[in-house]
Amino acid sequence: MKIIVDTLGGDNSPEANIHGAIIELIKHKDIHVVLVGDEKDIERVLDDTYKGIKTSAKKHNKKLSLVDNLKSRIEIVHAPEVITGNDKPTDAIRLKKNSSMMRSIKMLREDENISAMVSNGATGALVAAATLRIPRIEGVRRPAFCPILPTMKGGVIGICDSGANVDVNADMLQQFAIMGSRFLETAFMMDKPRVGLLNIGVEEEKGDDLRREAYKLLKETPDINFVGNMEARELLSGDYDLVVCDGFSGNVLVKSVEGTALELLKKIKNDINKKKKYQLGALFMKKMFMEEKAFMNYQRYGGSVMLGSEKVIVKGHGSSDKVAVAKCIEQAYKMVESGLNEKIAETIKAAEV
Repeated sequence: MKIIVDTLGGDNSPEANIHGAIIELIKHKDIHVVLVGDEKDIERVLDDTYKGIKTSAKKHNKKLSLVDNLKSRIEIVHAPEVITGNDKPTDAIRLKKNSSMMRSIKMLREDENISAMVSNGATGALVAAATLRIPRIEGVRRPAFCPILPTMKGGVIGICDSGANVDVNADMLQQFAIMGSRFLETAFMMDKPRVGLLNIGVEEEKGDDLRREAYKLLKETPDINFVGNMEARELLSGDYDLVVCDGFSGNVLVKSVEGTALELLKKIKNDINKKKKYQLGALFMKKMFMEEKAFMNYQRYGGSVMLGSEKVIVKGHGSSDKVAVAKCIEQAYKMVESGLNEKIAETIKAAEV
């Protein structure tokens, strides 16, 4: 399986992107990676990584064949330009054709041997480029992002859409529910994921015309387990597995939850430092605090998968570290391996939506 990694996307590029790819190459022997970006920087990071592996191997009397194996499964494509968040998406697509993102999209479209792409780059440009250049699964109206967050009951919840489509109609929300359900079934082995429609109340008649029309469609869709409306405060409750919404609302929802979690951790830390007795108590609760910090860390849950495109695309968070990048590549791997796109196509065709 050949996967493209955009090495210039994100705040910690190219190191985090390359190191994340190395982690997955070691884990999965059937993965080949195409590293796209500044060739000199990529080679520099790889050389340092290989030296570290060799030093560790000698220290622990292990074989040095790992480096040769990695080299045989890594391809480098030179594309030194960077698309930033300040670039207008349409201008970036038109003017920055030698950027790492646009070269990645071009190869993804044209090379049948390439199965997926991972990027931490500018969301607007990635959405625009993927929508314009990568064909959609037959029957799909618009691709949608579906990030994953943890729940209070130890599971996860998908949010579809979270930024790809600001303006939607009820039919699109119905397809988001179908695509998100198939994703959770295949990637997380969920049995009949519980689907909720983001709304201002749980009653069926709540919301605007769009939400009321979508409610009726979702209730009549046989291929999903629709459980009704969901209020934003219930996102992490564990009572839902997938929340369906327009991209604007979904993006606000995800960032609000992430921001709240981060600020709450900061407040707890600041409050502990205010008094000696709090600091003493924190020593006994250190393990618990570490567990809670890990639980709230979005880096552990990968990126936003783009559902509905013929080729697999995973958008990582801009501040992703190597572990988060590895999680994104792992997501892409699972989506391809499980035949997710084929399952989405079959369901969309059978449902005639």
